[in-house]
Amino acid sequence: MGRRKPKPDSVNCPCGSGHPRERCCGPRIDGTAPAETAEALMRSRYTAYAEGNEAYILATWDPQTRPASLELDPERRWLGLNVRDTEAGGREDTTGVVEFVARARLRGQGMRLHERSRFRRIDGHWYYIDGDTPDAS
Repeated sequence: MGRRKPKPDSVNCPCGSGHPRERCCGPRIDGTAPAETAEALMRSRYTAYAEGNEAYILATWDPQTRPASLELDPERRWLGLNVRDTEAGGREDTTGVVEFVARARLRGQGMRLHERSRFRRIDGHWYYIDGDTPDAS
């Protein structure tokens, strides 16, 4: 007998919050609730990467730095997210920084993305501006 796919509301969100996707990043990705903080946007963008949702990633990219297109590698499997630090990016802020490490596997090779991402709020919505990769220490 085949394995049943779990209901979306019973599946933990890929962002690693421990909450069901439908009460975590799901409402941001489906457009029913905006991200209230820079970290919430960053987590929802990670989930969109994990799910291959290029449209959401582009829509949440700052218009001044957004690429014309995006092509995700369908063979990349995102394995986990660890938020290391946040600076500002709260409900009353207009800018914020989120430092994170995301783990993935591509064609059998493990990889890590360590980034300090910058965000800004425009008309009540958070957008990803760009990010720096901290030097390895």
